[in-house]
Amino acid sequence: MKIRAAVIHEMEKPRPFATSKPLVIEELDLDPPGPGEILVRIRAAGLCHSDLSTINGDRPRQMPMVLGHEAAGEVVELGPNVRDMAVGDHVIMVFVPNCGHCMPCMEGRPALCEPGFKANGAGTLLSGATRLKLRGKPVFHHVGVSAFADYAVVARESVVRIDKTLPFEAAALFGCAVITGAGAVINTAKVPPGSTVAVVGLGGVGLMSLLAAKLSGVMTTVAIDMLDDKLKLAKQLGATHTVNAKDPRCVEIVKDLTSGGVDFAFEMASSVKALELAYKVTRRGGTTVTASLPHPTHTMALPGTNLVAEERTVKGSYVGSCVPARDIPRFISLYQQGLLPVDRLLSERIGLDEINAGFDKLADGGTVRQILIP
Repeated sequence: MKIRAAVIHEMEKPRPFATSKPLVIEELDLDPPGPGEILVRIRAAGLCHSDLSTINGDRPRQMPMVLGHEAAGEVVELGPNVRDMAVGDHVIMVFVPNCGHCMPCMEGRPALCEPGFKANGAGTLLSGATRLKLRGKPVFHHVGVSAFADYAVVARESVVRIDKTLPFEAAALFGCAVITGAGAVINTAKVPPGSTVAVVGLGGVGLMSLLAAKLSGVMTTVAIDMLDDKLKLAKQLGATHTVNAKDPRCVEIVKDLTSGGVDFAFEMASSVKALELAYKVTRRGGTTVTASLPHPTHTMALPGTNLVAEERTVKGSYVGSCVPARDIPRFISLYQQGLLPVDRLLSERIGLDEINAGFDKLADGGTVRQILIP
């Protein structure tokens, strides 16, 4: 079938993206779903920093590729051997397909699925196949999803079925912002009630960490960003304190507010400088968690003596350490009960033709979550 999709042919095009157009709206051929795959009509997709990281070259990928990994849609066709889904089901995309059979999957850590990691790195579906073509030549899949399109073929293992009453615009956020941000707090750090928390970087993922910290019953939550508008929103969402990261006294202010530093600091800004800041505001004996993906060559100097003598913990969190089939329904239930107001993160709706300008806004930090309606 013919589809419209946003294709990246070349990374590191200059800003503004609205002029250089790193994403080209193309008409592609989409093959039918193969064994164990499904065809999904994309109903909503979020513009996320992980997509931007491919556009700006921080996360090198196979080219050409259809981007987009945070999405929700409706099943329109089942491939052979898919017996547990039906046409018309509503689904959320998951950007790491989990095979269920490798050692990480069997240990309950599907975010580290080995076949899923291999397929994502190769730009294929879990089976190793590609279903996209441009003028007869293969086009690669972005982490098994490729949601910046009106239709996508994905592995059954790349979706979670959801309640049909959930609006698609909100549902899309559960595929990345929610599971990554909330999962880092609830699954990776296991933040207990009464803790003190700092969140560095207030995009969609960072604000979800803030909401999850509030849900977990933390005593103090310090929101840190360079933009006053985001600090204002964080305050509205429940932050007890806000600090501008550009303030030269930022670390000192946070330590004064929390009697020497926070129990848990979450870095969600995709910046090594932000990670260094998160580490500095963490107290002795505390835990620093990062879920962001800066350029692979960017490194942080970690003082070994400090790490040992202060019994510090630095942890990575990928996909929020989630088991998607277990956690996404839980998070949706919390949203439906009004305990996790995911929809407060929605900034605006855009179309495919506005996508490059949308990534300019995201790169400038002037938006939280734009939702693409193909």
